[in-house]
Amino acid sequence: MSLSRRRFLQGTGAGVAGTALAGGLVAVGARADAAGTAPSTVESYPFHGPHQAGVFTALQPAATFAAFDVTAKDRAGLVELFKALTVRARFLTAGGTPPDLGVGSPPSDSAVLGPTVPADGLTVTVSVGAALFDDRFGLAARKPARLSAMRTFPDDALDPAWCHGDLMVQVCANNADTVHHALRDIAKSTRDWMQPRYRLDGFASPPRPSGTPRNLLGFKDGIVNPKAAEGDALVWVPAGGPEPAWTAGGTYQVVRLIKMLVEFWDRISISEQERMFGRRRDSGAPLDGSAEFDNPDYAKDPEGKVIPLDSHIRLANPRTAKTEPSRILRRPFNYDRGFEVNGNLDAGLIFCCFQQDIARQFEAVQERLNGEPLTDYVKPFGGGYFFVLPGVRDNNDHYASGLLA
Repeated sequence: MSLSRRRFLQGTGAGVAGTALAGGLVAVGARADAAGTAPSTVESYPFHGPHQAGVFTALQPAATFAAFDVTAKDRAGLVELFKALTVRARFLTAGGTPPDLGVGSPPSDSAVLGPTVPADGLTVTVSVGAALFDDRFGLAARKPARLSAMRTFPDDALDPAWCHGDLMVQVCANNADTVHHALRDIAKSTRDWMQPRYRLDGFASPPRPSGTPRNLLGFKDGIVNPKAAEGDALVWVPAGGPEPAWTAGGTYQVVRLIKMLVEFWDRISISEQERMFGRRRDSGAPLDGSAEFDNPDYAKDPEGKVIPLDSHIRLANPRTAKTEPSRILRRPFNYDRGFEVNGNLDAGLIFCCFQQDIARQFEAVQERLNGEPLTDYVKPFGGGYFFVLPGVRDNNDHYASGLLA
């Protein structure tokens, strides 16, 4: 790190901590046909099915990631929690008119969205953390085989108040008020069984001028991603193998809350920024290409004279047969929380990815990225590892029914 960079970091108290934007600010894999594409304007997504929505679903413009601690007293209470979550998510994602409970009762709905609730592209994705499988509910033997608490990586600066959780509820929609309404409804309906741990709101920018949306460092974020057709090979947990039977159709979720030192970033040259990413800022093209979706040709540049050997895209996805199984499905959102007490902007990335195996995929990518030049400009401070429950089959089913059977 240069002296000027170090002085800046010491002066703001930000530290030098950073992370792999976990496959980083560009995805590892093929171009997405769903997640990672332009923000969605679809009115509704099916709630029932073998998998939950919000994984391969195209990015909606608004999102929140809310972690909860379960306070249910016993396993029966845990069942009631998942049933209540299911009832609310089923209604909210379909939309409709809330029931009238009469003039003597509190209203059944906040009316934030008016008298009739629109679906508005809402998805509710529920996942569980390793902490849920302690001795409270007798679930230790049914824990997903690859689920653990999130590791601390060398460049992290994790705040325990912003880490882990029994449940993660990812809520995404076409509009921010729809996200607020849904989380408010869910929190009200589940307060007897779970309490908030942390929450961060996010947004997906529209493509400017076209193609993939940009992150708050100004670069296109998520240019490549596995396609839905590759889900069985890279994302969805299959039946059989080392996993408990109930996990089939689920997936592992990594959430990383990453502050970006945007004011520091804005002080360096565009050529330095592009060499750190390995891409052009204006077009998103790799430095050896001319268009956003061109594939970098590392074989023609073995010494990294065009795309540096320590550039983000080259470390995140070396494009070799050995690293092919580590591809992940990225679904990131930007966040902006205003100013910190020292006057610096508090903004960054809610990094989210899905995969079959966190160690084989996310952690393998992260380990390649440890110490990359971008770690001077980003500071991971929270998040966790979670397992996304299999989908709700029909009106008689509920979240975690297989787990709790």
